[in-house]
Amino acid sequence: MPHSLICIFGKIMLKSKKNNRGDKMRNIILGTDWWTDCDDAAAIRILCRAHKRGEIKLLGIIINACAETSVKSLSAFLGSEGVHGIPIGIDRSAIDFSGTPSYHRNLCALDSEYSSNDEASDGAELYGKLLSECEGKAEIIEIGYLQTAAGFIEKYPELAARKIRKIWCMAGKWDEKPGKENNFSRNRRASDGAYRFCKLCPAEITFLGYEAGEKIISGSHLHKNDVLFRIFADHHSENGRSSWDPMTAMLMLGRFSDNDYELIKGTAEVNPENGENSFAENPLGKHSYVKLKKDSAYFEALIDSEL
Repeated sequence: MPHSLICIFGKIMLKSKKNNRGDKMRNIILGTDWWTDCDDAAAIRILCRAHKRGEIKLLGIIINACAETSVKSLSAFLGSEGVHGIPIGIDRSAIDFSGTPSYHRNLCALDSEYSSNDEASDGAELYGKLLSECEGKAEIIEIGYLQTAAGFIEKYPELAARKIRKIWCMAGKWDEKPGKENNFSRNRRASDGAYRFCKLCPAEITFLGYEAGEKIISGSHLHKNDVLFRIFADHHSENGRSSWDPMTAMLMLGRFSDNDYELIKGTAEVNPENGENSFAENPLGKHSYVKLKKDSAYFEALIDSEL
């Protein structure tokens, strides 16, 4: 391992040891479009390892893009990471996202705690169950489409206001006016869900946009026997993939210092018709987006140290 990665990994382990000595556990719920891209898997590996180290408690995962083998393949990947018993929910209505999840089939050959989507809870209802049952508040990290989280907030506004501490979200394109990005604009379901999510969410939201992850390529050094490499290869990303989702996971975990990025505060809005995003800067706003201060190589080394 290069010296720079050894130093980075040492800092990460020091943080996890501090958490294990008595810092309050952070409750985390993940929303993911476990669909066609492989960066979701990279983010989930990072979260699984943080969960196993005791940095966070991963309460559950909600899938917001429904393919035939979504739940079974996700459960199999969690099992390959040594993480078991994580509740999975799914938005069964979200079947209108085009594309074929190429890596699901190979994952389904592994052991899984779920045999089909039918065994999973409804996604919006699982948000409610996990939040109502957890001790204290929870944070949500959303790396997919937002209609499921929006549906939960609409149905249970008081619970959302009382139990969500903060939301970390990979979505939007914030270096253009207006911006346009997949998680907000893939189809009308995505655009309308993002509009409702931004308008109704009672908690602070930090967005990591398309521009912040596009040129940061992680996963290029995975071993060929690694399950995650197989996922990347099935996606035709053997040499690495843009790091939108793992960057969001790293941001949530506090892997970046104040010298690595700044937060632009204000209010985000999404056009429900086409998913275009806009942002009105305001130091008192409850939304913010990430503006990176360092080059891609720096962030690539940080991410790869956890993959």
